[in-house]
Amino acid sequence: MRWAVWAGLAVALASVLVARNIGNLVRHMMTPGVSFDVETPPPAPDYADPRNWSALPERDDSADRSPTGVPPADQLHARADVFYIHPTSYIRNRWNAPTDDPALNEATDRVATGIQASAFNDCCAVYAPRYRQANGTAFTSPSAEGDRAIARAYEDVRRAFDAFNARRGSGRPFILASHSQGTVLAERLLHEVISGTDLRNQLVAAYLIGGRVTEAGLRERAPDLPACHAPDDLHCVIAWNARGPEYVPTEFEMHRTDLRERLCTNPLSWRTDGAQAPADLNAGAVFLESDDPTPRAAFADARCVNGTLIVSHVGAAPRDVMSQILDRVLGNGNYHPIEYQLFFMNLRQNATARVSAFVSAPR
Repeated sequence: MRWAVWAGLAVALASVLVARNIGNLVRHMMTPGVSFDVETPPPAPDYADPRNWSALPERDDSADRSPTGVPPADQLHARADVFYIHPTSYIRNRWNAPTDDPALNEATDRVATGIQASAFNDCCAVYAPRYRQANGTAFTSPSAEGDRAIARAYEDVRRAFDAFNARRGSGRPFILASHSQGTVLAERLLHEVISGTDLRNQLVAAYLIGGRVTEAGLRERAPDLPACHAPDDLHCVIAWNARGPEYVPTEFEMHRTDLRERLCTNPLSWRTDGAQAPADLNAGAVFLESDDPTPRAAFADARCVNGTLIVSHVGAAPRDVMSQILDRVLGNGNYHPIEYQLFFMNLRQNATARVSAFVSAPR
């Protein structure tokens, strides 16, 4: 009996120590062990090979998932396409992740494409490339080497976007969607490839969630692609970063070189003002990664305050053990991991509405 008591205390103490040091453990696990030049890069993905796509419209994949009672549309007959760039799903210590790692690809499909890109399968045929994503420290602790890792990831995404445009055919409307690291890459794609070209006129809207988008930056680098200010605006950009009112940033917050106020679009009103949007406007949070993918109406409220989407009232989100560890590392009140899920049905409905508005608009 005494042994059992001591064993229980040891386990409890170990749990406390791990909880207190989880940030240090994660940072150690992620930090590259060699310089960028020394490390052999993973092979560049060939986007003619379907294996280098997390989702394609002609096959069954995780982007076909949908909430209970809300079946996906037939992607082969969709009126538009979506090019979705997934967030960081790699938490090991290479500067750039491989795209041929089965375990990593399964995780990406399950915790990114399956719960984010699937929001667009009512309006659009979903394309989601795999890419040599940059190590997470490139965003939380910027360095010259980290910038090179991000540049490598961007070059993959840009090549995938070229392949996407070749596949989808000339002139079809499309949505650009992303989250976190994907948003950093998508914003550059918006500035360098879409703005000022015919692609701008084909872009329904860009949903650049969980990044560092600023309205001032858009005016400077993509003046023909402003912020969306209404639910049916077209050729424009939507962005938000969701946090609780008491959130205190941690070392794992994405570093920002542009300190101007970030763009905040309220996904319950689709406006950028500071008006409070009550939870009863929330058509349903959806957690497709959980055992219950039923839409949860009135799950969270939202209000834009100084460039941040403040969520004051929120239900209990289902989180598995690994997700709980991530939440602890990111800090209490950081809703970054569930920025799509909190407003899933509103996002789904709005994307469909904007595509309808695009198709109906006079040319």
